[in-house]
Amino acid sequence: MNYSSDRRGVALVTGTSGGIGGAIALHLARQGWDLALFDQTAPPPALLDKLDEHGTHIHAVTADLCDEAAIPGAVEQCLERLGPVDCLVNNAGLTAQIAPLEKITSDAWQQELTVNLSAPLRLIQAVIPSMRQRQWGRIVNISSMAARGGLYQQTGYAATKTGLLGLTRNVALECARDGITCNAILPGLVETPAVRNMPPLIMNDTVSLVPARRLGKPDEIAALAGFLCSNEAGFINGAEIDIDGGARLCPVVLGSQRAIAERHALASGGISPSDA
Repeated sequence: MNYSSDRRGVALVTGTSGGIGGAIALHLARQGWDLALFDQTAPPPALLDKLDEHGTHIHAVTADLCDEAAIPGAVEQCLERLGPVDCLVNNAGLTAQIAPLEKITSDAWQQELTVNLSAPLRLIQAVIPSMRQRQWGRIVNISSMAARGGLYQQTGYAATKTGLLGLTRNVALECARDGITCNAILPGLVETPAVRNMPPLIMNDTVSLVPARRLGKPDEIAALAGFLCSNEAGFINGAEIDIDGGARLCPVVLGSQRAIAERHALASGGISPSDA
């Protein structure tokens, strides 16, 4: 499928009330996509105003992704309002509980499993048939650096984000012959309102372990997602792309006492991330 220079097709993005989801929606609008926006709450008015500037046709769905049974109907609404979904970005995710392994509750585990893993599966199942018919489709799953190395006392989040990589691989294996790609993005710590509200000690310590010595920006995640949704990315399939400033790399320093001192100063708040 080749899109005109004016409109590309319909993109469904989940979790658009958050910083990363909103940035992805705006980037896709700039590229010419019409948008179905899925979230628990209505899209922020500021985001809708920006999307309006690009002449984007929008269908906003207030949907609880914990309710798997409601997903097919919500996607059908999008089809009726905008047309078939050409691009799906599974961005919505949550951390339901931060606790030691032995204290994870069944409710918290189930909530993370449903939103972070089961809902992406159900959304993919809902959009795949029409993508197969048109022999073209793009699916982007927003995973996390936690899928590589775990995340201390966030077992449910790490486990489900790892599971999302397995889902990505299998969709690529089963659907590539139909012109459908499915790739995963693994962000590190990104500068969203929620992250900015983290305790300074945790924020500084985390940034000190990132070789880039800064947080990621929502627009950087959005730009990668936008490329993976393009025609040009048609031979990228089943990929797991880290976008974390190098945070997945080993932070151990054996050859420079100065580098260690600088990192410790940053971790303790002695210097700002922008100065490092």
